This record gives sequence, structure tokens and C-alpha cells, in this order.
Amino acid sequence: MRSRLTSEREQQLEFARKIALRLLEARSRSEAELRSKLAAKNVPADIADELIHRFREVGLVDDAAFATALVTTRVTVDRRGRGRIRQELRAKGIDEGLAAEALAQLSVEDETEAAMAFAQRRLRTLNHVDPFVARRRLYQALARRGFRPAVIQQVVDQCLDDQVDWPDLP
Repeated sequence: MRSRLTSEREQQLEFARKIALRLLEARSRSEAELRSKLAAKNVPADIADELIHRFREVGLVDDAAFATALVTTRVTVDRRGRGRIRQELRAKGIDEGLAAEALAQLSVEDETEAAMAFAQRRLRTLNHVDPFVARRRLYQALARRGFRPAVIQQVVDQCLDDQVDWPDLP
């Protein structure tokens, strides 16, 4: 009887391992993401815990490295700001402490550079729009991307002041 239970547990572990490895082949994932995917495939929680523990030991699952890589990618490739990245980390189940550590590595200059790259690309669609409308739309687009107001203001001023002679406002 005991060998039957052991063999059944081994089968469950192997089933869960195959699912997890397939998921990790596509991209790195957080522990919470793996747990969620395994639960969706009806893998018992104790099996998922054991598997994730093993994967953590061999370095296949590392939330700190995952968070750091996600921050770097989102800033350099996707051109997102700190706020939007924080939301994504939270949605992927990253601990607040780990998220804060990963975001601490993001400098103001990196964030400003990302905002500037996005704004310059976005300006191509705003060149035939009234300057006041262009300013508002660019500000809103950068805000939706999660950039802080100070960064947005600096980037919008720099981008639009270089292109348009603004009338003096009373």
C-alpha cells in the first residue's frame, strides 16, 4: 500500500514538474505565478510547494532575480515608469520588499530616458495637433505608462519646447 502511495505522489510530482518546466521554458516566472498555474491544473498545494522549493534550491525560481529582470526590461524595452512597473510586480505576486529593492535600482535618469524615448516616438502622431492639445495628450500618455509627475513635466517641457514656440500665458 505504501509503495502505491509513493508511486502516486511521484507521478503527481512528475506531472507538476513537466508543467512548471514548460512554463519556465517560455519565460521566467515568479513563485506566485507558478503556484497559480499549477493550481489551475489541479496540482495539490503540497506537491506545488515541494516542487517550487526544489526549483528555488537549484535556481530555476528566484523572485528577486525575476523582479530585477522585469524592472530592467520594462524600462529599457517597454518604456514604462516606476508606478506601472510596481503594479505589474504586485500582479505577478512579487513581495513588496523585493519589488522595492528591484525598483531602487532604477535611477531617475533611467526613468527620464525611458520617458523621453516614449515621448519622442509619441510626438510623431501629435505633430498636426494644437500645441495645447499635444501637451495634454503627451502628459496623459506618459501618466498611463506609470511615470512620475516630475519626470513627465520635465520630458513634456523638453520635447514640446524644442518643437513649438509657446505663447506667453498671462
